[in-house]
Amino acid sequence: MSDLEALKKEAALRAVALVESGQRVGLGTGSTAKYAIEELGRRLQAGELTGIVGVATSNASAELARQVGVPVEDLDPRPLDIAIDGADEIAPNLDLVKGLGGALLREKLTEVQARHLIIIADHTKLVGRLGEKAPLPIEIAQFGFLSTVERLRAFLPGGRLRMDGAHNFVTDNGNFIYDAQLPEQFEAAALERRIKGTLGVVDTGLFLGMAERAFVAAPDGVQELTR
Repeated sequence: MSDLEALKKEAALRAVALVESGQRVGLGTGSTAKYAIEELGRRLQAGELTGIVGVATSNASAELARQVGVPVEDLDPRPLDIAIDGADEIAPNLDLVKGLGGALLREKLTEVQARHLIIIADHTKLVGRLGEKAPLPIEIAQFGFLSTVERLRAFLPGGRLRMDGAHNFVTDNGNFIYDAQLPEQFEAAALERRIKGTLGVVDTGLFLGMAERAFVAAPDGVQELTR
């Protein structure tokens, strides 16, 4: 395991330490979130936690959870006590860009119901402004997707449809993803409203005002950020 991977795992352990027995836990998706799922499984097997139920944000995370012994339920209207997930960009106010792993819709549907959203990431995900390093994933319906892309390009001209080899990338929900280049200057909430108001758009990778804490792995250790 590389030094950075070891630090990402340490950040995940810090987040899982906040989980208490009997809680419903949102299980994130991606290379850092998998460490949290594995640690939850370890703590359950060791008897350090009991009565944990996970709600997974992707098919892959649900499968991993079952493999390590974390019971998984479907999302329902009940609140989650805590959700732990990664991020592709973390702004100073803890607004996020998520979705490079393709699970943005299920992540948002799950994590909006969490009383506490904890982000785990490495220091390369810290940015001065959203869009500085990563594109903004936008999940769009397959039907008429080229028309949807043209509507998006009217105000987000930089971007491309995500591919999986020679084919369009398909999410767990059967949708496509348009990776948009964000402008240097924008108001995040207003842009999110405009994108979501575009016909054919399902949701965006902007996670605004949702995260309350982040554990960020850096070469000198794990730092804790709060909103």
